[in-house]
Amino acid sequence: MHRYTGRRTKRSSSRHFRYLRWNPMFRPSHESLLRQNEEINRLELPRIADDDELEDLISREVLVPINANESLRFDPRLDPKRRYCRAWTRDFLADLSQAYYHRFHEQIQVNSAVRTVIVQRKLRRHNRNAAPERGETASSHLAGLTVDLQRRGMTREQVRFMERYLFYLRALGLVEPEEERRQWVFHVMVSDRYADWRGSQTIVPLERLVATETAQAPRVLDVAAPSPCSWCVPDAGESQSTVGAPGQP
Repeated sequence: MHRYTGRRTKRSSSRHFRYLRWNPMFRPSHESLLRQNEEINRLELPRIADDDELEDLISREVLVPINANESLRFDPRLDPKRRYCRAWTRDFLADLSQAYYHRFHEQIQVNSAVRTVIVQRKLRRHNRNAAPERGETASSHLAGLTVDLQRRGMTREQVRFMERYLFYLRALGLVEPEEERRQWVFHVMVSDRYADWRGSQTIVPLERLVATETAQAPRVLDVAAPSPCSWCVPDAGESQSTVGAPGQP
């Protein structure tokens, strides 16, 4: 009887320890999803309904391909048809992945990019934490602005690098990031303002600028608790209705 109670206490303590360790800089929230959708509405972008609309946007080069290289890779389960995004989001990925590779000599992994309403609806059947496909808190993946980047497997130093990098860009109103706990990804929506800002960065390397500006960045920015349906879900492998695959909001 005493031994049984001891084991329960140990497991309980372990769960409590893991809970205390989860202290992200960009906590998912209802307000963050509202901001993401406000940006989509400002740009008057459509939420992509199905594969026909997706193929049309790709053929007109409204959406551009994300290309794997020495600093960036894909989760192999991500459908090649959805390895696309807006041009400024691709620029953001190129800059971030190059800075990350320069610092750590490792690749950043993209777990999800553009989605359709149909795909998002399927995800919600398997994961109740998925953002809705419609409404004021719909997933921003539907407009091609957003990518999910693998967080699982990063060291504490690598996570800190990502947080500081995103902190600076968020302070400028260029990105809206979230750190998703269940799938362990950085969900990042990129504003079209990133393109103009990027063009102005011709002297100081971005990595050095970010490190300087965010040296004293607070550890936690958004302390609001996330709403029950405020976050997104795994995308990789969703064309085969894979449940629990790494992914994003």
